[in-house]
Amino acid sequence: MHDKSNSEEPTLVSIRTMDIVVSLLFLVGSAVVITDSFRIGFGWLPNEGPAAGYFPFYIALTMAVASVINLFAALRIGHNVHESFVTRPAFMRVLAVLVPAFVYVALIKFVGLYVASGLYILGFMLTLGKEGILRSVAVCIGVPLALFVMFEIWFLVPLPKGPLEAWLGY
Repeated sequence: MHDKSNSEEPTLVSIRTMDIVVSLLFLVGSAVVITDSFRIGFGWLPNEGPAAGYFPFYIALTMAVASVINLFAALRIGHNVHESFVTRPAFMRVLAVLVPAFVYVALIKFVGLYVASGLYILGFMLTLGKEGILRSVAVCIGVPLALFVMFEIWFLVPLPKGPLEAWLGY
């Protein structure tokens, strides 16, 4: 936990703000589930038991009540107002991992799982791991190759493939 007055890094968002945002998001999610439970029925059916929306309704209702309690706690004056949830440098470090992960997932559709995994491994080993090029290339080829043998040949589990695998006959 970082207090803004003790931290030299600039605060990007406070704990209070995140408490409010998360409480509101859970309230929206609860409202969606409760609304759908009304649509499909949430009562107890005679000689049948609970309707399809029974358990989702009560779980969402419980979640909504907890969210309202957390929202009121977060709105109290002085509640975590200056406590930092994340600083700019810390958030940038998170983005340094999150953005490549999104790119990796998007690449799977175009180049397949194995090639995308190799590129992902290569990128991380070179940039974040500060590994040498030879070691990085060896691992970026070896790991997807080992996974290919394990899943496609041994377990016979087809995973998304791209043009390279098609060119190789898979």
